[in-house]
Amino acid sequence: MKTCLIVDDSRVIRKVSRHILETLGFTVDEAENGKTALDACGTAMPDVVLLDWNMPVMTGIEFLVHLRKHPGGDRPKVVFCTTENDVAHIREAIEAGADEYVMKPFDHETLQIKLQLVGFA
Repeated sequence: MKTCLIVDDSRVIRKVSRHILETLGFTVDEAENGKTALDACGTAMPDVVLLDWNMPVMTGIEFLVHLRKHPGGDRPKVVFCTTENDVAHIREAIEAGADEYVMKPFDHETLQIKLQLVGFA
C-alpha cells in the first residue's frame, strides 16, 4: 500500500490532507514539525512526503535537507505544500530535493494531479 507522511504544523491542514490522501488509497501518518517527521522517517520511510514550508522546531527546507542525507531518504517523493509561491522559494525547494510544489489552499483534484506528476495516485 502507498504511504504518505504529512508534515505540517496546522492540525486543520493535516486533517484535510489526510482525508484526500486516504481517498486516493494512501496509508497516512502525520507529523507537526520537521524533527518529528525525521523521527518518523527513521522508523518507516514513506513513499510520499507532503511537506509544509514554515513550521516551528525545523522548517520544511531544513527537514528536506536532512531527509535527503538520511539512509533511504532519496526514495520518498516530496511535495512541498505551502503559501510561498514566488520563483525564489520554488527554486530553493527544488534545489533542496523537492519533487513537486503545490500551493495552499489546495483541493482534491490539485493534490491528485501533483501526486500523479511524481508517479503516485
